[in-house]
Amino acid sequence: MKRIFLAQTVLALLMIIFFFDSYSQTIEKKTYQTFFTKSAPEIDGMENDSCWNEVEWSGDFIQTQPAENKPPSQQTKFKILYDDNNLYVFIRALDTEPKKISRLISRRDNFDGDMVSFMVDSYYDQQTAFSFTATAAGAKGDEAVTEDGNNWDESWNPVWYLKTAIDDKGWSAEMKIPLSQLRFGKKEEHVWGIQVMRHIFRLEERSTWQYIPKGSPGQIHLYGELHGINSIKPKRKIELLPYTVARMERFKKEEGNPFLDGKKSAMSYGLDGKAAITNDLTLDFSINPDFGQVEADPSEVNLSAFESYFSERRPFFVEGKNIYQFQPSNSIVIHNMGADNLFYSRRIGRSPHNSPDLADNEYADVPESSTILGAMKLSGKTKKGLSIGVLESVTANENALIDNAGVRRKESVEPLTNYFVGRLQKDFDKGETVLGGIITAVNRDITNPALNYLPTAAYTGGIDFSHKWKERTWYVTGNAEFSYLKGKEEAILNAQQSSARYFQRPDASYVSVDSSRTSLAGYGGTFKLGRSSKKRLQFETSLTVRSPGLEFNDIGYMRYSDVIHHGSWAAYYIRNPFSIFNNFYLNTNYWMYWNFSGKLLSTFVNTNFYSQFKNRWQINGNFTRIGENTSTNLLRGGPSFIQPGGEEMNLNISTDQSKKFSFNIGSYQGFGDVNSYRNQEYWMGFNAKPTNALSISISPSYGITNSELQYVSTTKMGNDPRYIFARLDQKTASFTFRLNYTFTPELSLEYYGQPFISAGKYSDFKRTTNTKANRFKDRYRIFSGNEIGFRSVNNDYAIDEDHDGSTDYSFDNPDFNFRQFRSNLVVRWEYLPGSTLFLVWSQGRTSSAEDGSFAYGKDMKDLFGIQPHNVFLIKFSYWFSL
Repeated sequence: MKRIFLAQTVLALLMIIFFFDSYSQTIEKKTYQTFFTKSAPEIDGMENDSCWNEVEWSGDFIQTQPAENKPPSQQTKFKILYDDNNLYVFIRALDTEPKKISRLISRRDNFDGDMVSFMVDSYYDQQTAFSFTATAAGAKGDEAVTEDGNNWDESWNPVWYLKTAIDDKGWSAEMKIPLSQLRFGKKEEHVWGIQVMRHIFRLEERSTWQYIPKGSPGQIHLYGELHGINSIKPKRKIELLPYTVARMERFKKEEGNPFLDGKKSAMSYGLDGKAAITNDLTLDFSINPDFGQVEADPSEVNLSAFESYFSERRPFFVEGKNIYQFQPSNSIVIHNMGADNLFYSRRIGRSPHNSPDLADNEYADVPESSTILGAMKLSGKTKKGLSIGVLESVTANENALIDNAGVRRKESVEPLTNYFVGRLQKDFDKGETVLGGIITAVNRDITNPALNYLPTAAYTGGIDFSHKWKERTWYVTGNAEFSYLKGKEEAILNAQQSSARYFQRPDASYVSVDSSRTSLAGYGGTFKLGRSSKKRLQFETSLTVRSPGLEFNDIGYMRYSDVIHHGSWAAYYIRNPFSIFNNFYLNTNYWMYWNFSGKLLSTFVNTNFYSQFKNRWQINGNFTRIGENTSTNLLRGGPSFIQPGGEEMNLNISTDQSKKFSFNIGSYQGFGDVNSYRNQEYWMGFNAKPTNALSISISPSYGITNSELQYVSTTKMGNDPRYIFARLDQKTASFTFRLNYTFTPELSLEYYGQPFISAGKYSDFKRTTNTKANRFKDRYRIFSGNEIGFRSVNNDYAIDEDHDGSTDYSFDNPDFNFRQFRSNLVVRWEYLPGSTLFLVWSQGRTSSAEDGSFAYGKDMKDLFGIQPHNVFLIKFSYWFSL
C-alpha cells in the first residue's frame, strides 16, 4: 500500500503543476478561395486543363513531424475547383530528389509510401470530416473522421476518382470527389473546413497546410477554411450493390455421418445498398449479407472464466461503427475493462448458443453461424449538431438437422432474434459540449424449451456527456447506464450465476441467488476529469461504478459487474526532437477496485514509456506492480480467494519501418510473489518490401505459463464443495505469415496464414482449504500420492480423500494439446469504381490430444498431417447509382 500512496502523492503533485502549466496560443486560420468551373478537368494527374488556371495555388506548408512548426524539407501546393456535382482537388508535391519518391503499391486504405491527403469538414460542425488520401503509386485511402479528429474510420469507402503522375519536379495527385459522397446542409453560401497533409515516406516527415500544434485537444475545429462554394444542392442518391456468391467446401469424410461426406457447395445472393434519406441522414441496408472474404479470427486457448473478445471485421458493421459506440469505462487506466461496450456487433450473426443432445446413432448438421436475414443502419448528423444512429437487424431461427438412420428431424439451436440500437448525440458550441444517449434491445422468439436459458428480452440504455473548456484543454466526461433482462426462471438463474456476477458465492452476503426470479436489472456509471495539453503534461482521474446486476452481454460486451473502480494517470510528453530522440512519452497511473460490499479487491501501479530515435527506431515498454488481491471469480462461484501480487513488464523495439527491411522484437515477463506464477512471452516481426508491389511479414511468438493455481473443476464430496486446482505448465507457439502483392491499386493478392500450437500439462493437483489464510500455501492442500490416482480407462483422476479405499469424487484429465492452422488467400479486383470481384481460398486444420507435452516439430507434423477443410469462394458485386 505504501507504493500506492506514493503514486497517489506523485500524481497529486503533478496535477498541481498542471494548473501552472497554462498554455494559450491563438492559431490564425488560413483560407482558400475556390471558384465554380464550367469545364470539368480530365482526371489524369496532370495540370493540363485550362480550368485549373481559374484558381490560385496555395502552399506555405508547415512541418509537424518530426519537428514542429518548422519549414518542410520539400514544398507542397494545391488548387480546388467545384461544379454542380463534384469537388476537384489538385495537389503538387514538389521533390528535389524525385528518384527517391516512395512508390509502394498497395490496395485501398493501406497508406504505404509517399502520400497526400485532403480533409474536408463539409458539415462545418468542427467535429466531423471526410479524408481522401492519394499515394504516389496511385492508391486510394479514405476515412470518415469524427470526435474532432480523434476517431478515424477507414472502413468508409466512398466512390471517388484519382490519378497520380510523377515527373522531374516531384509528383501530383488529381482528385474528383462527387458531392454525393459528402454531407452538407442546404444553404446559398458555404464555408467548409479543410486541411491538406503530405507525408514523405523516406524521411517520415509530415507537413500540413493549416498548422495545428502537436497535442492539440482535437484537430477539425482548427482546420483552415474553404470559401467560395455557392448554390450547390445536396445529392440524394441511391447506391445499390447486388452480389452473388458461389461457395464450395472440401473436407474430411466421416464414415457413417451423412452430413460429412467430404464436400458441400452452394450459391447465394444478396444486396447491399445506401440511400440518402435527407440532406443529413443516410440509410445503409443489407439483405442476406455475406462475409466470406473476411479474415478469420486468430487462434487462442482461453482458460479463463471469461469470453474472448475479437474485433469486428465485417464491412457492414465496421463502417460507421463509431456512432454506435458507448463505452462505459473508456479509459486506459481501467484494467481488463477497456473492451466493454453496450454494443458489440459480433453478437449479430454469432454461432448458435445450443448444441443438440444426440443419441449414439445420431448425427447433426449444426450451422456455424446465425443467418442475418437483413440489417439496416440509419445514420448522419444534422446541421444543428444532432448525430443519429439507428441499427436494426434480424437473425434467423437456426435449426440443427439431426439424422437417425435416415430419419431426420430439426431442432432449433438459435431462436429468431431481433437486435436494435438507437444512438443520439448533440453538439453544442461546435463540440465543446456533447450530450448523448443510447438504447439497445434484443428480443428472442424461443420455440425450443432447450433454449429457455436465454433471456427472451434484454434491454440496455445510457446517457453520456462531455464538456471542454479553456481552448478544450480541460475536460469532464461522464455516463450512466442501466440494463434489464427478462425471461424464464432458468435464464435469469443463468445470468445470476454467470462469470460476470457469481451471486452464488458463499461469502457474498450482499447478493444472493433467487431461482424464482424472471428479471434482473442493474446500473452503472463513470465520471472523468482530465487535462490535455499542447505542451508536456496531461492527466486524468476517473471513477466507475457497476452494480452487481448490470448485464450487457446479450448485445454488448462486459466481463465484470459488481465493481467500483478509481484510477488516475499523468503523462509527460516531449514532442520535438532533442538529443538522440525525435520524441518521448512517459505515463504513470494507478487503479484500485472494490466490490459493492466495500471490500478492496486489488491495487495496481503502472508506468509506461514510448520514444522514437532520430534514426526512426522506436522503443516502448511498461512496468506494473500488482498488490495482493482478492479474486471473486477464481473459484468460479466459490468463495473469494486471496491471490499473491506480482510484477509484470514488457519491452518492444522496432526499426525504421520506412526501410525495405525492418523488424521488431519484444518480450513480456510476469513474476508472481511467493512463486505463485511465472509467465513469459517472446515475439518478433520481420517485414520486407523487396519491390514496390510486394510486402512480406513474418511474426513468430512463443509463450510459457507456469501457474501454481490454475482452475480445473468444481465437484463435491458428499454435500461439501471441492474446488480443484493444479499447477499448469503451458507452452504456446504461433507463426503468422502475411504476403501482399499489389498488381495495381485495383488488383491485389493477399495471403494470411497462422499455425498455432499450445500444450498444457497439469500437476500437483490440490483443493482449496482456507482461501483467506495469511500464507499462500495455507490456502490449499496438495493431494498426496495415496489420495489421487489416474484412471487411463476413463481418462480421469480419482480422489480418495478419506483414505477408505473407495473413490470419493473424480474429475477429467485436463491436459491438452491444441493445434490449429488458419489461412486465407484473397484476390480482390475492383474492376469498376465500387464494383469488386473476390476470389477466396480459406483453409483450416484443427486437431487436439490430451498428452500435454509440447513438441513443436511433432505437433507441426501432426497438424499438417490431417486432412484440411478447404473453402473456395467467388464473390461478384456490381455497384450502380440511381
